[in-house]
Amino acid sequence: MTPADLSRTVLHAVRRAVDEDALRAPVPARVRVERTRPGGRGEYACAVALQLAGPAALPARDVAAILRERVLTAPGIDDVEITGPGFLNFTLRPGAHGLGTLVRTVAAHGTAYGHGDALAGAPVSFVPAKELRARIVTETVERLLRSQGARTGERAADGEPLHVVPVPPADRDLFDRLGTDAARWALLRAAPHDRPRDTGDGALLVQRESNPLFRVRYAHARIRALGRNARQLGFGASYEESVDAPALAALLADHPGVLAAAARHREPDRVARQLEALAQAFFDFHDCASPLPVGDEKPSAAHRSRLALAEAAGTVLAGGLSLLGISAPEVL
Repeated sequence: MTPADLSRTVLHAVRRAVDEDALRAPVPARVRVERTRPGGRGEYACAVALQLAGPAALPARDVAAILRERVLTAPGIDDVEITGPGFLNFTLRPGAHGLGTLVRTVAAHGTAYGHGDALAGAPVSFVPAKELRARIVTETVERLLRSQGARTGERAADGEPLHVVPVPPADRDLFDRLGTDAARWALLRAAPHDRPRDTGDGALLVQRESNPLFRVRYAHARIRALGRNARQLGFGASYEESVDAPALAALLADHPGVLAAAARHREPDRVARQLEALAQAFFDFHDCASPLPVGDEKPSAAHRSRLALAEAAGTVLAGGLSLLGISAPEVL
């Protein structure tokens, strides 16, 4: 069960409670589920009961109790605790994290994994931007918003749609020095309140571990190479048995939520940071459990499952880079 699955489960419980007249409140468009913070209970937490308490004219803990009763019977849920003023805390059953299901979901959706309808139908427009960074961020945010179902489009002064145009000659210096990929990463990786870094000394062009863009793109290229090497050895990716990779699995599961949050808050740097974390998690996973046979090993179910997980990570890396307008080379 992924965070998105759990979110839908809680939303279904809210609808049931309203339909059964146990709760009189408007059903929210979505329910936000987050990983439990250090020291908290369970694996995931949700504050929807606090959100519904006012409209329902009930204490938040009473709302939480109504929802708990309906979530407890859902597949994959081991326990639901109510803490504090009315937070729901979820513990999943062993195996309910569904890594195999998650890997197959990523494979089925490809680079569109994480795209959804969180902002379906919401019309969004922006004031035409002139400054270079604002133009690049706006273009990328529009792409993120469309990935979540929103209708986007800047409008010119006369009301006509304003399409994304090439970088004007006056702003070409950065792109000429770094190239499109590194220039976009430099402008998008910085948080909105921070100034872009590494735009003057060419650090983003150096192929070394200290270059975060290189690590992300190299992780993608390395994963593609694993697939090619596996085919040469006569086997392919297939998730057949459990794989111990909690950090990598958690980042894959969180990807839809990261895209939705990046779109909602207009912060593409969230995507860049997640790609960095995902690349590091892949390298750690690869170092501990190679997807390819080593020495006298023969290809096994374990290798096929590890390769499937690695390829899922590669797909998410490619999809995230695409949303940032950055290429994901097969060979680097």
